[in-house]
Amino acid sequence: MTVPDPGMVFVLPGQGSQAVGMGRELAAAYPAAAAVFQRAGEVVGWDVAGLCFEGPAEELSRTDRVQAALYTCSMAAAAALAGEGLAAAVTCGHSLGEYAALACAGAFDFETGLELVARRGEIMRRAAEGSPGAMAAILGLDAGVIEELCREQDGVWPVNYNCPGQLVVSGTREAVAAVMEQAESAGARKVVKLAVGGAFHTLLMQEAAAQMRRELDRVEYSERDPPFLSSISCRYEGAAGLAELLERQMVSPVRWQQAVEQLLGEGYRRFVEVGSGRVLSGLIRRTSRDARVAAAGDPRGIDKALSLD
Repeated sequence: MTVPDPGMVFVLPGQGSQAVGMGRELAAAYPAAAAVFQRAGEVVGWDVAGLCFEGPAEELSRTDRVQAALYTCSMAAAAALAGEGLAAAVTCGHSLGEYAALACAGAFDFETGLELVARRGEIMRRAAEGSPGAMAAILGLDAGVIEELCREQDGVWPVNYNCPGQLVVSGTREAVAAVMEQAESAGARKVVKLAVGGAFHTLLMQEAAAQMRRELDRVEYSERDPPFLSSISCRYEGAAGLAELLERQMVSPVRWQQAVEQLLGEGYRRFVEVGSGRVLSGLIRRTSRDARVAAAGDPRGIDKALSLD
């Protein structure tokens, strides 16, 4: 039986954290993680483990594949941590990661969450094909400056408040390109166009969000244990509001920095990134030097999580 560590937060990564080979070492070292990958393939009807472990990268980057793959990898890592007796006091996810965070908190079971994210990926891919968009990360500018640039340009919005000095904008290709150029002129340290095809987390996703709501309304949600902090609302969300939250998530900014700052303000200092990569670990470190982080995407990361002080 796992007992929640009162000072620990599980953070669950979103799209962009994928890499060929993710989860392979976990599955080899932990039978519970291997069982998650096997079950995932049975649920969605394609080889989730094979795609995660072997690629190819082009297919792993597809929105209708990567969302299910990342969710599965996070849940495999969570199973490995549970097998070692580690549980968190709070869960919090970045965008797609909210589904894994909710599954870790018991809002729905693994299979239900996987079916939802697989459907979400399909809907978002079709939306991107029907209304192509772009996203770009802007580094080294104050958020207020970027917000003003977006207000001055139709069709682009600030959507991912990741950490101090890093904000992602999203919108039409033309509008994002214009803001990228303006940000460079305003003194941005770096501007990077992201490898996505859609204007995610913007009003351009409204139709996709409405389609997803029909899927979300079919689910019976349980109260969370441990509590779940949304990086969209920056509030602890109960079962009654989850369908509305996950619909709104698709057209709303991710306030990751603000969520982390809230958790730090509540006294949490230890964060375990449950799943592929170290993206969230880096963002948390840049938000607070006092935070202690471990990325539990492989056996070495599991060991670090277990010894995090």
